[in-house]
Amino acid sequence: MSFVSDLEPKNVWRHFDEILKIPRGSKNEAAMRAYVIGEAQKLGLEFKTDKTGNLVVRVPASFGCESVPITILQSHLDMVNDKNSDVQHDFNKDAIQPRRDGEYLKASGTTLGSDNGIGVAAALSLMEVKEVKHGPLELLFTIDEETGLTGASNLGQGLLEGQILINLDTEEEGALYVGCAGGAGSDITLPLKSVKATKMMAALQLKLVGLRGGHSGVDIHLQRGNASKLLARALYRARRNKVAFNLAAFSGGNKHNAIPREAFATVVLPAKNRKKFEEAVQAEMANIIDEYRTVEPDAKLVITDGKAKEMWDAKSTHKAIALINALPHGVLAMSNDIPGLVETSTNVAVITGGKNKLAIHCSTRSSVASALTAARDRVQAIAEFSGAKVKESEGYPGWKPNLKSHALKVAKETHRALFGKEPEVKAIHAGLECGIIGEKYPGMDMVSMGPQIEFPHSPDERVKIKSVGDFYKLLTGTLERLSA
Repeated sequence: MSFVSDLEPKNVWRHFDEILKIPRGSKNEAAMRAYVIGEAQKLGLEFKTDKTGNLVVRVPASFGCESVPITILQSHLDMVNDKNSDVQHDFNKDAIQPRRDGEYLKASGTTLGSDNGIGVAAALSLMEVKEVKHGPLELLFTIDEETGLTGASNLGQGLLEGQILINLDTEEEGALYVGCAGGAGSDITLPLKSVKATKMMAALQLKLVGLRGGHSGVDIHLQRGNASKLLARALYRARRNKVAFNLAAFSGGNKHNAIPREAFATVVLPAKNRKKFEEAVQAEMANIIDEYRTVEPDAKLVITDGKAKEMWDAKSTHKAIALINALPHGVLAMSNDIPGLVETSTNVAVITGGKNKLAIHCSTRSSVASALTAARDRVQAIAEFSGAKVKESEGYPGWKPNLKSHALKVAKETHRALFGKEPEVKAIHAGLECGIIGEKYPGMDMVSMGPQIEFPHSPDERVKIKSVGDFYKLLTGTLERLSA
């Protein structure tokens, strides 16, 4: 029996069940786009794609609502592909395996893709339902949101006609979002010198695992551990304690917008020093585990025999560990204007290192443009001191709140009527496509809503089942009020 058989609203969950079977990692959305087009064709709906691969499906107005202004419903087709290292799963062909966990739906050791699969499913539902009264709709499905919002950044001119947009990609029930942070990446390349490892040396494999990770915008304030930073910290402390070793490899994280949950290093050292090294590293790791015990109860460092024919020389080893250790990670500033909102943060997101170079991607966010620049300058300065080169991406704009928005007013009225209470009106530290779309289509009136999704971009991702129904009621109720 399908997991969706007893869930409401049935049409939303039915589409989500199908979505779970379709490979849709960022830059691999072709099958997902084909599914949406197939559903549109079944219903005889007009659709159009731009050269980037974004898709818009036009849904005619309900009878009597033909003159109502067009409303755009926007979601993104891609998801973050991430899994625990001990899970066998091929995101290019294997279906996501959902499971119930009390009042939540989760996946089995992988990301679930409720971000933004639930939003896509809600839009697909509105292609076919007849009982919801609405004006003409443009269902906009963008691509490659999770790796830098590149679909929205290359949105074709003239693809959209509407001037009211409801984004379906926020993740908190009882809240309406009207602003988001801008962001940009910094790619650091540190040249390294490799030398041969001698037969008198032992190689060790270090694995820091069990951390919770999470979305580097949504979850950054939770002060979870960054596996790469913490492993580098333990190694740096060992060097400060005069334990000599060389690195042969270092890696951690695999997504620019996810906090690294796991990190790995290959260490080469004289065989006689193995015990001293393990004691030094584990001693610092014990301090780390104690500091993070509340938020990272399952963190552990595993040391096993490894293999290495080459290693970085002593100077390169020191520079690599020092650079990783020095780079900022986490919340840099809180907003002085919106209580509880992270203003500026940075995430040491992805590290790959072996042979002759160390590559580090840092993802920086801020709702203040000048603060974003200052934070990136800080990353640049630290990298320069180590002798590394930095390439900065252009980034994407934030979305400035408009508290006088008509769409916001109608959504608030709908929430109050449905649930008997005022929604929270908030901004989010994560990036939303609204900032980019608003820049490309000036004057767009926008609001964002969604179900309760927790720990996105990690295998702990879960969606609160009841909140999906409430989100759909809010969405359809808002459309009905907009058509009045």
